[in-house]
This record gives sequence, structure tokens and C-alpha cells, in this order.
Amino acid sequence: MTPDTGPADRHTPATTPAVPYGTPDTPRIAVRGEAHLEVAPELARITITVTARGKDRRQTLTDLTQRNARALDLVKAHGDAVEHLETSALTITPELGRHGRGERTRTHHGLVHITAVLGDFSALGELVTALADLDLTRVDGPWWSLRPTSPAHRAARRQAVREAVQRAREYAEALDTTVTALVELADTGTEDTHPRVPQSTRALSRSAYGAPTEDEPAPIDLEPQRQHVHAQVTARFTMAPPRL
Repeated sequence: MTPDTGPADRHTPATTPAVPYGTPDTPRIAVRGEAHLEVAPELARITITVTARGKDRRQTLTDLTQRNARALDLVKAHGDAVEHLETSALTITPELGRHGRGERTRTHHGLVHITAVLGDFSALGELVTALADLDLTRVDGPWWSLRPTSPAHRAARRQAVREAVQRAREYAEALDTTVTALVELADTGTEDTHPRVPQSTRALSRSAYGAPTEDEPAPIDLEPQRQHVHAQVTARFTMAPPRL
């Protein structure tokens, strides 16, 4: 049985819903604030593909293991400059002969994909060049980016809000009145709008059958790609009634 809440509770007036639009006494103004920043990247990501090939499956796997170890050792040798290192895939694929009776394995293909993320770009050129100098090793990248917690995102949001407030004040001044209060602020997103196009390091690979060089190659010079950060907000304000 539901207890009686008493006359006071039964006669409590309903809450008046907020008016979603302005009135002559409290007109509203809606504006948009945007910010576009160009900043230096904070991270560089490269992918390393180590391959091996041979008629003997066990020897192919051994070669792949050794080459993978050399590539990992090169990356790890750069210490704190490397912020993230992972092996994303490993495959050993037999290739069957096209002629003759029965299924006979012609050769074996081994493949390892490694991803490395660097925060210190001073070591990037040296690392990319050393990796590309390894046998049957391919290097792709770098892909430049910002950290999710980058101060650039916060700076863009703050600038977008300041622009929204400034726009609202300018519209109010055009009506010979003033902004009185903020009603709503909506974040429509902060994003890095710069495409992560890699530099042309894809050609940096060495065949196991190529002529070896006596000296180590000079580190390739990589210029960091500027990042474009965009932020946008929508703001609604009330203003004092203008005299029209």
C-alpha cells in the first residue's frame, strides 16, 4: 500500500520547462567559434617489414627469426627515443609448384611486420637508414601525428571558445546591447585535419642479392610534417533586450 504523501505534496506545482528559444525580454543569440592551429608533430610512426624466402621451411623460419631479431635490436638500441614497439603480424606461407602431379611446395615465404613509434626525431633518420640497410627489410613511413593529450588540442578548444564569445559580443554591439549570460556551449569536435601521408621512405629497402656497401650509409634527412588542428564550438547566449 502506497503511503499518503499529504496535501502539501499532492498540490506541489509542476516545474515550468525551460524555454528552448529566446523571448522579447530575454533574446538569445547563437554563434559558432572556430580555431585552426598549425603545430609541429610530436610522434613519428614507421612500419618495418622483414622477409625471408627459401625452399626449406625450417631454414626460412630461421632466417626470418634472425632478421627480425636484428631489426628489433636496431630499434631498441635507440632507447627512450622509441616510445612504442610492437610486432603486428607474422606469416609463413608455402608456395606450391604450378606444374607436375600432386602438390609440391616450391618455396616458403616468411613475413614479419613491426611498428615503431618515436618521440625523438633526432634518432629517426639514423634508424630508418640502418633498418633499410638490412637484407630483405622494407621501411614505410614516417606517419607524423600528435599525442591524444597534446596541449595543441586544448589550445585549439580555448581559442574556439574565445572566438565564440567575441562573436556574440560583436553581434550584441551591432544591436546596441550587451551579452548577459551563457546558456549553452557545445563542442563539435577537436581533430587533427592533416592527412598522415608518409614520407617517401618506402623505397628504402635492400635486396639480399644486392651489392653490399663497405661503409654504413649516411642517415637520411627527414623533415617533420606540420600538423593542422581544428576545433569548433557552438555557443548560445542571452542578451539584454535591444531597442529596435
